[in-house]
Amino acid sequence: MNEGTLAAEAVALPLQSELLPEGLDVSFKLLPAILVIGMMVTFLAAGFLYKVADSDDMWVAGRSIGNVENGMAIGANWMSAASYLGMAALIALSGVYGLAFVVGWTTGYFILLIFLAAQMRRFGKYTAPDFVGDRFNSDTARAIAAVTTFLIGFVYALGQARGMGLVGLYILGDPGIPGLTGYQAMMIVFMVITIAYLSLSGMLGATKNMVLQYVILIGAFLVGLLVTGWTAGFSTVLPQLEYGALISELSTEFSAPFAGGSYYLWVATCFSLIFGTCGLPHVLVRFYTVENERVARWSTVWGLFFICLLYLSAPAFAAFGTSLYGSEIGAVYGDPGMSSAAGDVIVVLASQLAGLPSWFVGIVAAGGIAAAVATTAGLFIAASSAISHDIYATIINEDATQRQQVLVGRLSIIAIGALSIVFALDPQQPVAALVSFAFSLAAIVLFPMFFLGLWWENTNRQGALSGMIVGLIVWFVPMFNEGNFGLINGGAGWGIDAIATWMPAIGSGLIGVPIVFAVTIVVSLLTDEPPEETKMLVRQCHSPDPMDRDVTAAEIVEQKKKDRVTSDDD
Repeated sequence: MNEGTLAAEAVALPLQSELLPEGLDVSFKLLPAILVIGMMVTFLAAGFLYKVADSDDMWVAGRSIGNVENGMAIGANWMSAASYLGMAALIALSGVYGLAFVVGWTTGYFILLIFLAAQMRRFGKYTAPDFVGDRFNSDTARAIAAVTTFLIGFVYALGQARGMGLVGLYILGDPGIPGLTGYQAMMIVFMVITIAYLSLSGMLGATKNMVLQYVILIGAFLVGLLVTGWTAGFSTVLPQLEYGALISELSTEFSAPFAGGSYYLWVATCFSLIFGTCGLPHVLVRFYTVENERVARWSTVWGLFFICLLYLSAPAFAAFGTSLYGSEIGAVYGDPGMSSAAGDVIVVLASQLAGLPSWFVGIVAAGGIAAAVATTAGLFIAASSAISHDIYATIINEDATQRQQVLVGRLSIIAIGALSIVFALDPQQPVAALVSFAFSLAAIVLFPMFFLGLWWENTNRQGALSGMIVGLIVWFVPMFNEGNFGLINGGAGWGIDAIATWMPAIGSGLIGVPIVFAVTIVVSLLTDEPPEETKMLVRQCHSPDPMDRDVTAAEIVEQKKKDRVTSDDD
């Protein structure tokens, strides 16, 4: 059996026709409903309270966010439905293979901390495409980066929408809307609310909400884990360590190394997730919201701490859920085994199967919705800023007013939200798989541009354009091969075994990233070096001298040039 087949089994188990997780109590529950409705109303209120009227607040929150606050926002922005729901699901469904997500998503932040956080803040722009366009002196590169950012936001948001719909089923049940399944109705409701508050608030309101969302999601997850483990007799006060005693009782599919995916697939997935983390626009933009590079570094440290609180706990929830599913519902593995829909709500399902009251399970479910909403906010802000700031205001209408930019940004949020809703009506993959495709895209197309752009001053416009175009082609090949867009061969894709084995979509970065680095470097060496001013810009990103809040590297370079001219005149 090749790695492509193993990948399919690990992350693309068959979906039920109506996405109804087996064993989940799908019904309206008053107290959880009040809790979730109150939470969503609070998000809307914060959006209205912090509504923006200028582009500075819309895209970078006025560069006013502190390190702990930004660290919590990074945590909420990062810990999506894929972290809150999907990570435990992957570990439950595919065992040790799922740990690639824990390792990959955590390790990426160390690379961000060391190589990108402070340097990106010193560059001092609004968006990731802004960096690409200005660093490589190319509106074409800016446009490609903007389209890639929009595509990342769209693919990533599909996983969040699926998570909202599945968890919403537990809390509100099936409203019985004609023509819609219960999952579809819940997904649409929560996505519309998210779109509404983002259209009002922009990055400033989104950041304030993310802090609240982090408190909700981490509290719900940790308390849910502790009480579930205690009630079911699996643990006492440290479920993150005590769950190990349970592993010997679970099947080999859970505990045996690489039973759910080959060694190569594990490495490929982990690689894509590590470097995809460093290329995600909605993560990098968080470094533009702080005052200076020192705050950027410390907010990354705080963010990593807040993230690890959940990541060290997810394997325990997966073990508890797998054991409870096997004893209360049926066989976890085999045919039919646990469906991907049940896996995606294993955190909620475990709390329910442990016999906890519905109001408490509702709290755990509310955390999942908060996680999905927080990440969707970051994604939509990054995608809309790419359209409004990087394409409309920079390329199409350079004389655009602040009001026009904000209007286009809000319309972009509505557009990507509507597109996500349409495609999420019948999602083709589980939550974590959908999200991982976006990571592969970020790793292949954007990370090489960020890293080389900041650390090799001779990277030029021709090299960047060549690398990004090749990267997009490389990413689409395994996506089409596996039929992930449903556009090729009736949704079956090309089905080429060699591609599925060595470049699975979920881990395509292992092949794609080195290719893009090589293409960018070779083309840059074979063509003219970038202007001296661009080289000075790169050097300024590594200068030990502190920078003021509203000053960018480009402005300092411009001032140095003026001072040099004045000195020469004297």
